[in-house]
Amino acid sequence: MSWGVQGVEVHFGKVTALRDVDLALPPGEVRVVVGGDGAGKTTLLQVVAGSLRPQSGEAAKPPAARIGYLPASSGIYPDLTVGENLDFAAAAYGVSGQPARERRRLLLTRAGLDGVERRLGGELSGGMRQKLGVIRAMLHRPELLVLDEPTTGVDPISRRGLWWLIAHAAAEGSAVLVATTYLDEAERAAELLLLDRGRVLASGRADEVVRGMPGRLFAGDGAPAAEDARRAWRRGRRWRLWCPDGDADVGSAWQAASPDLQDAVTVALLQEGLDDGEGGVA
Repeated sequence: MSWGVQGVEVHFGKVTALRDVDLALPPGEVRVVVGGDGAGKTTLLQVVAGSLRPQSGEAAKPPAARIGYLPASSGIYPDLTVGENLDFAAAAYGVSGQPARERRRLLLTRAGLDGVERRLGGELSGGMRQKLGVIRAMLHRPELLVLDEPTTGVDPISRRGLWWLIAHAAAEGSAVLVATTYLDEAERAAELLLLDRGRVLASGRADEVVRGMPGRLFAGDGAPAAEDARRAWRRGRRWRLWCPDGDADVGSAWQAASPDLQDAVTVALLQEGLDDGEGGVA
């Protein structure tokens, strides 16, 4: 069965945290919701996990015992050892016996935590805490695994280890939803959902989002003219210039460029800001 949300809206007083959001979460696949601070990622994950009831729309999810949820923090107890943290989670989910012990050993080994079971959670590095939190969330083979920014602030090696765990959960049949601010992680997923201030700006496979970018993209070495500044941004040592009208004459200083996901997301955010009467991207 596929989980997810349809037409979901969430309001906190006069603030709209989510506006008419649709997201399908089929088993065996990883979906990523990407966006900056205040985009609505955590609110969406809370609705999906069942810890927050939306004002309107529908949320399809398995029973709470079949959901694995990692909050924005690692969710581990710093005054318990690694082993005690997992014992607590196993008891809460009713996981026991030899198969459970073997699964625990496998996940700890693959995550590089097999030698630290007696260390306190508070003594672990940030990357180790995050990996332990993911293991806790997937220990009971949940039907739905929801992870809120599991790799934020984590070193590149630990990020690879975390994504092994995420891919392993999907391979076992879990529907997986990951919130992230990293676009390279969005490219790993089967599909992505781009949120900004609770609104969906783009969705689908990464290549579909890139192909669906409107207008044309140009690259140049010099800063744009003042009248073009709202549609331009710096990327590395060069500038990007987006023209909603693909036939616009931008001059010989600019060369046509092939967009990637970073460009497509920037254009989606830029277009949203221009439609709202705001400035461009610096």
